[in-house]
Amino acid sequence: MKKLISLLSILSLSCFAEETNQDKSYSVGLGIGAMYSGIGTNFSFVSKNDLKYISAGCTGYGSANGSECGFGVGWIKTDLFGTDSNKHGLGIYGGSLGKEYRYPYPFVHEEYDIYGAGVSYTFFMNGINQSGTTFGISIHATNARFEGRYGAFLQVGYQF
Repeated sequence: MKKLISLLSILSLSCFAEETNQDKSYSVGLGIGAMYSGIGTNFSFVSKNDLKYISAGCTGYGSANGSECGFGVGWIKTDLFGTDSNKHGLGIYGGSLGKEYRYPYPFVHEEYDIYGAGVSYTFFMNGINQSGTTFGISIHATNARFEGRYGAFLQVGYQF
């Protein structure tokens, strides 16, 4: 009897998950790239042709300085050029992109946060409003003082 109840509860949860997946207006993703603030995750509000997200992730780690983690926000649209496909998205994003360090004198350590904003292209394998794999590329400008002021991310991830 316990096995039957367990099986029924699993089936009912599975049916509920399938039903909510079709009508969902949000998504959670894991991956690497601008959409995930480096290596991280995002929470997104999704419609048929756009995705607005908040992300948290890490862009670097070093044994001397620890992790370089932060947050970001972005917006991706798939209907900018009037196509019927919702798989090709152009977006904008901004957020924390890491840290830079400077050692002007012996035993003196200066640390600066790097913030940036950029544009991105994202390909959604199953469409922007469906679960699936994402691929992309982005370029950004930063407020870096000593390192390069421009950069790029490759992106690979999965939106649930």
